[in-house]
Amino acid sequence: MQKIARKLFNELKKHLDSREISLIVGPRQSGKTTLMLELKSFLEQKGDRAVLLNLDFESDKVFFESQANMLKKLDLEFGTNKGYVFIDEIQRKENAGLFLKGLYDLNLPYKFIVSGSGSLELKEKIHESLAGRKRMFELGTVSFEEFVDFKTEYRYRGKLEEFFRLENDKTEAFLVEYLNFGGYPRVILEQEISEKIKIINEIFRSYIEKDIAYLLNIDRVDAFGMLVRILASQPGQIIKYSKLAQEIGIAVATVKNYLWYAERTFSVKIIKPFFKNHRKEITKSPVAYFYDMGLLNFSIGLFGNLSQPEQLGFVFQNFVANRLGEKIQYTAQNLGYWRTLGGAEVDFILSDSRTVLPVEVKYAKLKEAKVTVSLRNFIEKYNPKEAWVVNLSLKAEIKIRKTVVKFIPFYEMR
Repeated sequence: MQKIARKLFNELKKHLDSREISLIVGPRQSGKTTLMLELKSFLEQKGDRAVLLNLDFESDKVFFESQANMLKKLDLEFGTNKGYVFIDEIQRKENAGLFLKGLYDLNLPYKFIVSGSGSLELKEKIHESLAGRKRMFELGTVSFEEFVDFKTEYRYRGKLEEFFRLENDKTEAFLVEYLNFGGYPRVILEQEISEKIKIINEIFRSYIEKDIAYLLNIDRVDAFGMLVRILASQPGQIIKYSKLAQEIGIAVATVKNYLWYAERTFSVKIIKPFFKNHRKEITKSPVAYFYDMGLLNFSIGLFGNLSQPEQLGFVFQNFVANRLGEKIQYTAQNLGYWRTLGGAEVDFILSDSRTVLPVEVKYAKLKEAKVTVSLRNFIEKYNPKEAWVVNLSLKAEIKIRKTVVKFIPFYEMR
């Protein structure tokens, strides 16, 4: 079976020559181990020496009992020669940041490539302990472009945008499939829908029972699962903490705590409101979107069963949120949303200290370039240089005052 090529592979390959630790983080089962094995194979084909240690393997755990044990193992493998050390599931190691910091500071001739699923240990303590000693790489689930490349057997690699423009029906079919099943590699590789359901069920249970219950020591696992399901039933809607707390049967402070956990374990993305007028605009309540559409759909019993435009529209908005997040990942821009107390709303706002870009999302094959009242209100209030209306097919431009409103097919978002 053909593998799914990941864009992050080339970025990691370039970083192999850097002494910094390459730290790969991301959702459980997003493909981190597979990516590490591919990097290891690449190095060995070049004649370099590499070893992979996995904290999920009992036989490897002895090497993590102390730095002395790890040094003996690496000396056995490489001696004083250059070597590449792959460490998987590092979140299993207590005080992992200090453990890696001590090894790094010995100036050994070894390059460390480390991965682990999202947990507080990875996102917080390791980040602090390894300040100036690591570069973090985030591997999400398979992107839409990676998915289409795989589905088309890489015939259009490097030419996907042209494929999307010319092959409208195929592009829409791929989009609907992706919106239904999401981007977990094992789900994509499985052909049978019944097996896809079993896989996403196992991923969801593994996330709740391991990342949440074991790693984060949450006592009410059922309450956390209920929170995830409620958020999935209303993606992009304003989070009302007191209502959530009442529905789940937990305190408001616990709801906020669980949301913090959910974001740091790559389950949901919390997006805060954009505002400048404290009196007329919503200033505090965030909204939540999911890292993966398959997990979102599974949480509400619609995995593989989205067919109505309204259902697909909600998930498409989540899809665009993820694409915008990718766009600004290595920039100083923030992703927010805009809503007024009077009911005007714009789905997304990209902003930094100098610029603001409103983005509306329409799951439709628009025929003409029409602007909603809400977007027009935002334009009149903030005079942005550009505004976007992301849709399925229409590419056009109109001008409102000094603002260029661009109607952009989703696959041309840059």
